[in-house]
Amino acid sequence: QVQLQESGPGLVKPSETLSLACTVSGDSITTNPSYWSWIRQPPGKGLEWIGYITNSGSTYYSPSLKSRTSISRETSKNQFTLQLSSVTPGDTAVYYCSRRGDNWGQGAQVTVSS
Repeated sequence: QVQLQESGPGLVKPSETLSLACTVSGDSITTNPSYWSWIRQPPGKGLEWIGYITNSGSTYYSPSLKSRTSISRETSKNQFTLQLSSVTPGDTAVYYCSRRGDNWGQGAQVTVSS
């Protein structure tokens, strides 16, 4: 059974970089054809796709967030990570990681505030 778990700071100051990790168990992020996504849900709004990384390491980002987003992998830990730079209070959301949209983590609340 595939399980995903988000981790990282719950509070980030404006203009700083948000960093989250997703630890995967039950599947390898490198050996099986798949893609590993980050999605967020701001308070009172719908889900917003941020981007993904494939098993081969290729990345794809939402055009609206591309200039501030980086998704990478820590293969030794079977983790993939999200970095979102120059954050504002508008980036406050619950951040989810997912495998192909089929399996999801429980979500991590991130608040941007001074």
